[in-house]
Amino acid sequence: MAAQKDLCDAIVIGAGIQGCFTAYHLAKHRKRVLLLEQFFLPHSRGSSHGQSRIIRKAYVEDFYTQMMDECYQMWTQLEHETGTQLHRQTGLLLLGMKENSELQSFQATLSRQGVEHQCLSSEELKQRFPNIRLTRGEVGLLDKSGGVLYADKALRALQDAVRQLGGMVHDGEKVLEIKPGLPVTVKTTSRSYQAKSLVITAGPWTNQLLRPLGIELPLQTLRINVCYWREKVPGSYGVSQAFPCFLGMGLSLAPCHVYGLPSAEYPGLMKVCYHHGNQADPEEQDCPTARSDIQDVQILSHFVRDHLPDLKPEPAVMERCMYTNTPDEHFILDRHPKYDNIIIGAGFSGHGFKLAPVVGKVLYELSMKLIPSYDLAPFRISRFPGLGKAHL
Repeated sequence: MAAQKDLCDAIVIGAGIQGCFTAYHLAKHRKRVLLLEQFFLPHSRGSSHGQSRIIRKAYVEDFYTQMMDECYQMWTQLEHETGTQLHRQTGLLLLGMKENSELQSFQATLSRQGVEHQCLSSEELKQRFPNIRLTRGEVGLLDKSGGVLYADKALRALQDAVRQLGGMVHDGEKVLEIKPGLPVTVKTTSRSYQAKSLVITAGPWTNQLLRPLGIELPLQTLRINVCYWREKVPGSYGVSQAFPCFLGMGLSLAPCHVYGLPSAEYPGLMKVCYHHGNQADPEEQDCPTARSDIQDVQILSHFVRDHLPDLKPEPAVMERCMYTNTPDEHFILDRHPKYDNIIIGAGFSGHGFKLAPVVGKVLYELSMKLIPSYDLAPFRISRFPGLGKAHL
């Protein structure tokens, strides 16, 4: 049994954006928290690196839009606390055919939740955004709250904040073993730690940690190509030109969403990506590009050629990222079905970064056995057949 002075209130495994916000909330509530990361910080092996992410209130599901209200407040609060700009409002333009049911659902949710938005006809789109080519008379829906989050800056700001609040951040320590109990014991490549509760936010490595604990979640790891495309005339799609983030639905040859952010990260380059990837082993992220990866880039090239004529239709820069998807693309925020002091945050499915402030708050509440601030029914493990029963 660890001496009381060495006993943590909580250990958080995984220092991506979800783990960092969880540790931040714990530290803000004066809990003794240890944040463990297997790689040396900063790194590009997981799902939270890179310079930018889209932030938006536009969702089909009301519960995400409701959560985003508090997320915006928390992002702003973190900016004030750290003196670092973490967000830029650009608007988010959703593009699709007028009869597209998903586009209609986005608009209905924004209306129900009272989010400021604007419906744009094809003619209005052409006038306002002449460097978007509409091939079939597409219409637009502008979520005025949308914008860009500065991802790398956010991670650094949070990790610094956790330390300043008295939390511990240990990187370069891979978890080798978890022993359930009161307290729970976590053995790493460096030493063993004990805590009253454990939060697992390990992204693609989640099931590696959970299998020895008698559960495997229906998670699929996908490798995503993050592509940047050169502007033919620098600044054409830049934030200085008031060009928004965008999300295209059912456009060109792309069966999945294509999204883009105005040029800012790399001078003269715009980020345009495909919201889908190819199954991958997180330990083999640096493997050679597979044929299926190349097909994804070809789909993007066709999209850029058809809809963004002021970009060169070959990627100038390609980076890698990981999605960890659930079958329904909703998160997992729940207790282990047998060990109620082990909390799991997983399956953020490529859209979790913006929601991390509230995700971290919920995981903090679960770890401290507080009543959650939100209805967690959409995020329970038990929604998957055969999981969620304490018969392990």
